[in-house]
Amino acid sequence: MKAVVLAAGKGRRLWPLTENRPKPMIPVANRPILEHVVDALDTAGVDEIVLVVGANRERVQSHFEDGQGWDLDISYVVQEQQLGTGHALLQAESKIGDSFVALNGDRIINAELIEDVWERHRDTNDPVVSVTRIDEPSSYGVVELDGEDVASIEEKPLPQLTKSDYINAGVYAFSPDIFAAIRRTDTHGEQALTDTLSELASERRIRAVQYRGMWLDVSEPWDLLDVNDSLIAYHGPSGDRPASVDESAVVAEAALTGDGVAVHPQAAVLRGVTLGDNVSIGPGAILENAVILSDVTIKAGSVVKDCIVGANTTLGPNTTVEGGDTDVVLADTVYHDVTFGGLIGDNVDGGGNVTVQPGTIVGNDATLGSGSLISGRIDERSHVTRG
Repeated sequence: MKAVVLAAGKGRRLWPLTENRPKPMIPVANRPILEHVVDALDTAGVDEIVLVVGANRERVQSHFEDGQGWDLDISYVVQEQQLGTGHALLQAESKIGDSFVALNGDRIINAELIEDVWERHRDTNDPVVSVTRIDEPSSYGVVELDGEDVASIEEKPLPQLTKSDYINAGVYAFSPDIFAAIRRTDTHGEQALTDTLSELASERRIRAVQYRGMWLDVSEPWDLLDVNDSLIAYHGPSGDRPASVDESAVVAEAALTGDGVAVHPQAAVLRGVTLGDNVSIGPGAILENAVILSDVTIKAGSVVKDCIVGANTTLGPNTTVEGGDTDVVLADTVYHDVTFGGLIGDNVDGGGNVTVQPGTIVGNDATLGSGSLISGRIDERSHVTRG
């Protein structure tokens, strides 16, 4: 079995993390999103993977190399411009000689879905689209079904015009004629794979495989917290504690820790926390529902809740990230009542007694002066002082 994985997306709503790494390489549960996807493909029996990469592609290629670490054959094609999922798939055409599965590199699913989609295609030789049912389908490609076939796919319809609560789950199986179908599709600036499938559904059968298993999508920053928590629950506690944990410190079972982590006296690492490699948690610090990337230092007395902290960042003593529910504006869209303390980018230098209000996003390489109150969006390389 051969798979094409679409991993070229920029992930602008996940700024600033995606300035230094492609979206599929953001870690959740201490592994890049894309690694979870590759593991599912490996478990499903895939032998060869073609990764479609784009911005910051060296981060993908240096991590996976030629796939020997997974006993897979991994190769790469480049989507230089982000011109849609159909355009991304077209970049892999020269690598494909027979039927294949295709999937998104930023959605975490079970291997069983890949197996079921492939089996349906092998049985019928028809295109196959996976679908899953969610509560708010209008944020995705909404799929209208006719029995076990796809009747239509509409990308992000208005909620009041949504025809179904099934959405495109992002795993497909195709024969090579899908490439000609993509080229025939009318475009409006982008070549979207869903547009091709909508047109194709009026010409021939497209089979639907319904899926009720794990389906984890990262679109907005707070999704990282939800997905991290779900993966910890799904895989269960690691059973390993960091080598350097003071006897008076607490590390919850529902937390994950990388190599070289140090947790100092009276610190508490509570549920839903992932600590990357070489993270230091200072005396008396409290963390809950947080994703902490590698080489982060959180100093004494800090409280960090509902927060993502980028790599090589320092939060000074008695820093407070309040956590809780708030409204957040991303790309002119207002998201109401999301649980989100904040996102602090890579290489941020934080002084002492800094307070980060819920919903704050701090750009990479920013400096947060001691005693400052941080809110809203802070541009990269900014210097914020108490005022």
